[in-house]
Amino acid sequence: MSENRTEAVVLSDENQNADTRQLGMFAAIVSLGYVFWLVCGMEMVERLAYYGVKASAALYATNPVSEGALGLTITDYGLITMTWALVQTFIPVFSGGVSDRIGYKETIFASTVIKISGYLCMAFFPSFWGFMCGAVLLATGTGVFKPGIQGTLGNAVRKESGSMAWGIFYQVVNIGGFLGPIVAVHFRQLSWDSLFFVCAGIISLNFLLLLTYKEPGKEERLALKAKVAAGEIKQKHLWKDAWSELRKPIVYWYMLVFAGFWFLFNALFDVLPLHVRDWVDTSTVITDLFGAGGTQNGFFQFILGMNNEGTRIEPEGVVNLNAAMIMLSCFLVAAWTAHYRITTAMFAGAVASVVSMLLIGGFESAWVVLFAVALFSLGEMMISPKKNEYMSNIAPKNKRAMYLGFVMLPQGIGWGLEGYFGPWLYSEFASKERFAREFLAAKGMPADQIAAVPQGEAFTRLVEFTGENAQALTSQLYALNNVGMAWYIIGMIGAVSAVGILLYGKWLFRMEMKKAPAAA
Repeated sequence: MSENRTEAVVLSDENQNADTRQLGMFAAIVSLGYVFWLVCGMEMVERLAYYGVKASAALYATNPVSEGALGLTITDYGLITMTWALVQTFIPVFSGGVSDRIGYKETIFASTVIKISGYLCMAFFPSFWGFMCGAVLLATGTGVFKPGIQGTLGNAVRKESGSMAWGIFYQVVNIGGFLGPIVAVHFRQLSWDSLFFVCAGIISLNFLLLLTYKEPGKEERLALKAKVAAGEIKQKHLWKDAWSELRKPIVYWYMLVFAGFWFLFNALFDVLPLHVRDWVDTSTVITDLFGAGGTQNGFFQFILGMNNEGTRIEPEGVVNLNAAMIMLSCFLVAAWTAHYRITTAMFAGAVASVVSMLLIGGFESAWVVLFAVALFSLGEMMISPKKNEYMSNIAPKNKRAMYLGFVMLPQGIGWGLEGYFGPWLYSEFASKERFAREFLAAKGMPADQIAAVPQGEAFTRLVEFTGENAQALTSQLYALNNVGMAWYIIGMIGAVSAVGILLYGKWLFRMEMKKAPAAA
């Protein structure tokens, strides 16, 4: 067997290789065509609007009604995120196959209409059910949108450029992921409905980009459709076709071992904003950078996701370091990891992400939390683009959108579980609201008065009742409770997944060795 084939994963005659020798960084970039950059732009617009809401969802749900938010319990918020997760991640299992058959342009158009309706629902109906319905619509639109975009990319990119293409794609779309939370910080300080209207307007820009979109491989798809219509080829029912592909060991083992990572991954976006709001004093970062008075510089207030007074970084701004790092450096990580087996890179990324969760749980310092987000981002860059590259490579050519829809299954399992249990863990081990109510009781406030405190305002009432400094009270509550336990549990779930990824990679390698004589 020739040397450059030693890492080829030979799956079947119809499948691509999971690992293909890659072009150099500059050669790979030059090979990317117009369609690739167009879908990058469409995904960037979609992510900008999506993260404009997603980055602030926890705050919108749980902040008090007196601040214009919903004033829900963390448990109610968990029900919304769980439903959101299940809808968004399981729809692509079937919408991917639909995209392959009816066309990517058509499904992208439909998804944009659905997503606009989701944002408008959130704006017009500020209630639990309004937010729930808006989240379901947004999730449905996203689940339809993703396979069409990624299927287009998979058909437009050469295998030899795959690692760099998926890395650049992930980097470019994170420009949207970076700007979305910044939009959220500043528009939600005006009003929550203005944020939802702005996001609806942003996603509408994709209608303009669709005017210049040309589907790669459309002729082959139409030719296949004509043969099916003429009876020359018998096409399976879509659900049977998807089920037959999901039953392949290389697919279903992938689903299982990566589910734990996606539990950990989504905790950063669903739970960390609550943790930063409750426990992390980000004003120390601003003081270190700009002095005790903070800054009134509009550029820094905007780019860092600060409050209007310029004295602290808002929770979205802290989480947004993730998108900033990916936006600036993902192509470098893609070039670096192109020299390693895909599963090796993903294992290393999982380990980095686990360590970041332990750091968040173990330290109250804003600087440590920022470092943890940066480390998490490095791990994400080693996994998330690779999952798409891997699934695109092993997919039969006429089923790429279907397989890229399958990518969402482990995310569905992981995020679906995290959507409920992540907020639940936070509520059990780290809820400042609950701790404040308990402390009010310990300080002598009557139970009926505590019960009358509106949801989300218990800590404010504690400050008023005791007359103590808010930061000093926060430190007391932090010291009295094991706040980090929620993050340790999340980290351990990710660690189990990391071990699974390692074992999956070893299994793939043994399969390669058995197939090696046939590939020589």
